[in-house]
Amino acid sequence: WDALGFDGKVVSFDENCVGCWRCVAVCPTYAIRIERWPDMFRENHNWTRFMMNNVRKQAASGGKLLTGAGNDKPFTVYWDRLLIDACQVTNPSIDPLREPMELKTYIGAKPDSVDIHRLTELIEERIVDEDSDPGEKPSSKNGSIDIQVLEASRETEIQIELGMSPQLKLETPIMFAAMSYGAISLNVQKAIARAAKETGTYWNTGEGGMHADHHPYADHAIVQCASGRFGVDTEYLNRSAAVEIKIGQGAKPGIGGHLPGEKVTAEIASTRLIPEGSDAISPAPHHDIYSIEDLRQLIYALKEGTRYTKPVFVKISAVHNVAAIASGVVRAGADAVVIDGFRGGTGAAPTMIRDNVGIPIELATAAVDSRLRKEGIRNRSALIVSGSIRCSMDVVKAVALGADAVYIGTAALVAVGCTMCQQCHRGKCAWGITTQRPDLVRRVDPDEGAKLLINLIRAWSGEIKETLGLLGINSLDSLRGNRDRLRAVDLDQVAMDILGVKPAGR
Repeated sequence: WDALGFDGKVVSFDENCVGCWRCVAVCPTYAIRIERWPDMFRENHNWTRFMMNNVRKQAASGGKLLTGAGNDKPFTVYWDRLLIDACQVTNPSIDPLREPMELKTYIGAKPDSVDIHRLTELIEERIVDEDSDPGEKPSSKNGSIDIQVLEASRETEIQIELGMSPQLKLETPIMFAAMSYGAISLNVQKAIARAAKETGTYWNTGEGGMHADHHPYADHAIVQCASGRFGVDTEYLNRSAAVEIKIGQGAKPGIGGHLPGEKVTAEIASTRLIPEGSDAISPAPHHDIYSIEDLRQLIYALKEGTRYTKPVFVKISAVHNVAAIASGVVRAGADAVVIDGFRGGTGAAPTMIRDNVGIPIELATAAVDSRLRKEGIRNRSALIVSGSIRCSMDVVKAVALGADAVYIGTAALVAVGCTMCQQCHRGKCAWGITTQRPDLVRRVDPDEGAKLLINLIRAWSGEIKETLGLLGINSLDSLRGNRDRLRAVDLDQVAMDILGVKPAGR
């Protein structure tokens, strides 16, 4: 013991423990066990241990309370109160192992109509079949177009000639949510980028710019233009598949972000285009957006800067008037509206705001989809939702409520090792996920992380296909907004009216 420097005893610093379970997971002899220290507070349903601890912390520090991850309070999880219909005799189910299931999703504004004859001509003009005889052209049958022929064509060029907005083509309706370099480690972001490209979906850089190591995955990247404009220039915007304007975030609606200067390393500073060691502060509002008209100017400035070749998204928080806001966003020219619910995760947020501001994503999704359909503009913008998408069934229910696709963030971090200790803001993540310390960052192997995330996307996609089969449909498009395939359990009439679903048994 003396040789090891322990001076005859081992001293633990219990106050540093945040319950991340890293020590338990890596102990080779399984000799470590973590137990919660007995409460020092008497039981009180009003003045809980959580509330009393918060009062003491603020009395000692005079500062606001910070936390990481998403809202963990026992609010109703509407996903768990919705059940899915299934086919039986008169409308038989479909076996996804023997029949094709179409999960392909296009994100972008859709036209009111398409000239099918002109579309056929464009496809035939652009297809080059190396295996066919010279001069041979693929043709349509009975006025319909083979999907494989369409996939082989130069879709973007065809869309432009038809006057359509640029589209993102997803092989699955699941994308990786915005998590910036700074909020998460470079290795984790690299794993996410690789997984997105491998599975035919997209990842979001967040508001921290794009590191040079991620340039090979830029064709599957959605870059963010937030209030701080970190890392934003024309090269960054054009090295992407789409651009997202971040107005709000589900975990902290109405406020900005803050990456402390001690976490702004040389690489982060270079990526964000700010001085090393300086605080990266995102203002609460965009200082050039104070109306829908101002938002429209920014949307079209970004479209102009990317030569109208990339869709532009607008991300907003789920709040009580989210449907009206979304309508304005669509009319301002956004190709997709992103809505983030109040259970959405984050690297750091004021605890009181995370736990008390915003509305659930389930209600927001239904409200926005209904409003856009009522106004006849639903086709003018895609709808992407996020904020505690935990499993494939959450994805299916979100699509049935009206979403085109979903973002997953926390689920992706859990896949690579996160144990939800909710201490992301401290920058000391023992799993190497939400830290910039080199000794901790190396604990995440990008290759292994990518494999885990690829497996997750493929597993969820397989379950979605199986669910479509039991619904008797073979395309995700047939489920989108089809709330008649959902039934509510233990929900009041007001909630069912907002969701647009019937009670179970009816």
